[in-house]
Amino acid sequence: MSGSWMFVQPRRVGRGAALTLVFTGVLLTGVATGAWHGEPGEGDGPPAPGPVALAGGTVAERHGSGGHDALEAVSRSGDRWSAAYTAREYEGLQQALDGAYVGVGIAVRARGGPGVEVARVTGGSPAERAGVRAGDRLRTIDGADVTGLPVTEVVARLRGDAGPDAAGTSVTVGLSREGRQWREVLERARLHTEPVTVGRMEPDTTHLKVTAFTAGSGERLREAVAGTPPGDGILLDLRGNSGGLLQEATEAASAFLDGGLVATYGEGDAQHALYAEPGGNTESPLVVLVDGGSMSAAELLAGALQDRGRAVVVGSRTFGKGSVQVPQEQPDGSVAELTVGQYATPAGRTLEGTGLTPDVTVEGGETAREKARTVLSGLAART
Repeated sequence: MSGSWMFVQPRRVGRGAALTLVFTGVLLTGVATGAWHGEPGEGDGPPAPGPVALAGGTVAERHGSGGHDALEAVSRSGDRWSAAYTAREYEGLQQALDGAYVGVGIAVRARGGPGVEVARVTGGSPAERAGVRAGDRLRTIDGADVTGLPVTEVVARLRGDAGPDAAGTSVTVGLSREGRQWREVLERARLHTEPVTVGRMEPDTTHLKVTAFTAGSGERLREAVAGTPPGDGILLDLRGNSGGLLQEATEAASAFLDGGLVATYGEGDAQHALYAEPGGNTESPLVVLVDGGSMSAAELLAGALQDRGRAVVVGSRTFGKGSVQVPQEQPDGSVAELTVGQYATPAGRTLEGTGLTPDVTVEGGETAREKARTVLSGLAART
């Protein structure tokens, strides 16, 4: 998983370029503090890698005093976005790029009271088969009370210490519902995410929700756009989307553009440009919905559609993750991701630290989807 990656295999120090823009540790902090407006909670799905210092303690604190080669490289960089992974953690990252993860299928959120609340349950997951429902209270994990723990720590315990090798291991969860308390033993399984979902907003709006730009998501979005009923407006919902593969975000832009520039990025002295493929849908009215949890690749896509005049962006200011990291495999097999530059929108805007300002801001008391629907109706009336 990453923030806006163009993922390739990690390189060893000194070898050829490998560009990636990664999911940050702030992804976890944002979920735990409620920075993701409209998102139901943090799941036990693919771990969100990034600067470990922002995900609960310093790099050294997370990995212990022994450390590994990547820790040393990251510590030397002094960069807030650099990230260190063990070989096993990076294996999990690569699996997440393919939209797969090991877990029990529970997403949780902090809602006060004992434990945490189950926000949603993945269809076909061990949790769903055991009868766990959204709204249940998760009180204990393997006998330990989770009341007061950060959501990120609860998620880590659900995933287990074995990371991508945890499939087949068990976790015992203590739950409560309407005064009833019980325990379930759930066996972790390899699950798959659906990054693009298609829905209808009556009477003439197609709602496309993109949760991450994992492998195949760009093509899936293009298929969804191609299948939009004639006369429909499109609401592209990028709220809470912390990014993904950069080439997938570029392909997603191709769904709405007839070629042309999507973004530029630098790596050292080299400058590179990303272009949409020709033949996208340039006719349907389009609104892009964003919030403070829209990061990196999601910001890049929204910025491209905004700069190209293809969409009206609605919501709140995005996160502001616009730096570029390179993955470097270390001699011990660990991987350090180090910042090498920033990307820019077609108009030359860099979003690092500032984020993207919507064309239409959702004010307090307004519902984001309804505000977006109103704007979309206005666009449709002008076409």
